Amino acid sequence: MNRSAASRARPRSRKAGGRRREEHWKTEEKADDVAPRGTCTTMCPISEVRQREAQNRLHQFEVLAGTERARLPRADVCRAVKEYSRPAAGKDTTRASELRPPDVLLKTVCYLVDNIAACPTLQPWTEVYSFVFDRLRSVRQDMVIQRVSGTECASVLERMVRFLLYASYRLCGQPLRLYDPHINDTHLQESLSWLLECYSEGQHQHQDEFQALSLLYNLGSPRALQHALELPHKVQHSSPVQLALAVSRAYMERNPVRLLRLAQRLDFLQACALHRHLLSCRRDLLLLYSHGHNSRNCRFPIQKLADILSLECSLAAQLCQTHGIHVNGDYVVFSKGSFTESPTEELQCAHMHKLVDDKQQDLSLSSIIHGIA
Repeated sequence: MNRSAASRARPRSRKAGGRRREEHWKTEEKADDVAPRGTCTTMCPISEVRQREAQNRLHQFEVLAGTERARLPRADVCRAVKEYSRPAAGKDTTRASELRPPDVLLKTVCYLVDNIAACPTLQPWTEVYSFVFDRLRSVRQDMVIQRVSGTECASVLERMVRFLLYASYRLCGQPLRLYDPHINDTHLQESLSWLLECYSEGQHQHQDEFQALSLLYNLGSPRALQHALELPHKVQHSSPVQLALAVSRAYMERNPVRLLRLAQRLDFLQACALHRHLLSCRRDLLLLYSHGHNSRNCRFPIQKLADILSLECSLAAQLCQTHGIHVNGDYVVFSKGSFTESPTEELQCAHMHKLVDDKQQDLSLSSIIHGIA
């Protein structure tokens, strides 16, 4: 009888043990689910500084003044910034001493903007871009590991997006070995997507600005347009978003004349977001005029066309000739039969930035990226 009772008790004991193990596993999972919080108070962990000093991997912007010619230059701890490193098998990326908390990450981004990107003595700017781009990538990596969100996340991402937008305009036409527009675009889209996700969690001061920038940068994207149309009423009816929606509508309707007219109302950073679409927009305008003004007796003033295209006369004439349109002195002779689709390599977008250049005026790069322009 006792043996029978003991045998009945054993399964209950195993079940109880199983429940205890499950509870223990759940407790462990919850502990693992807690995001690590960084404790590094400098822009670069000291361990990385010493390692890169020993391996002679310091960037010229991080070297201590007076040690540049040494066999192993020393680091200026106040200028060294944590570099991006690819996740490797077996490498612990969650060590608190090597992660920078959100306030240090924002301070790092502000340093990169004010002391590197906007510094007039640091040249060439392709080298400046390469350094800042890598260090911003590292900032984003620390944010992902710590799962930074909310206002702290938005403040960092807003500066990243502005920098990448500005770079896409300033470095347009540079050799691929110095600047890759595809890589810049990938990181810009990822940062912008993350930023818009932050905005969906609550109200933010600069939300109107970046919702408009997203739509202008992604003209022709049904997804971007749908997102804009589903914004809260207050955001959707703000001036920046309404202007961006009008530009988007003109683009979708293949109305380049209206689009270029609306582009005159954009601010500098909005024009930077739009600029990658301007070449195709101007081509569409010339194609439209080649059909609409198709007549041997029709003479269209080159100055008027240049004003519509937001180009100087010489560049407007060059653009016409590239597309097979005849330019006779101060007039253009359109013909739908002579219009040709020119390979994009023959057209230097960087030479046709007048619409954007005119908007920068005396704005400093720091004020543009910090959003105080």
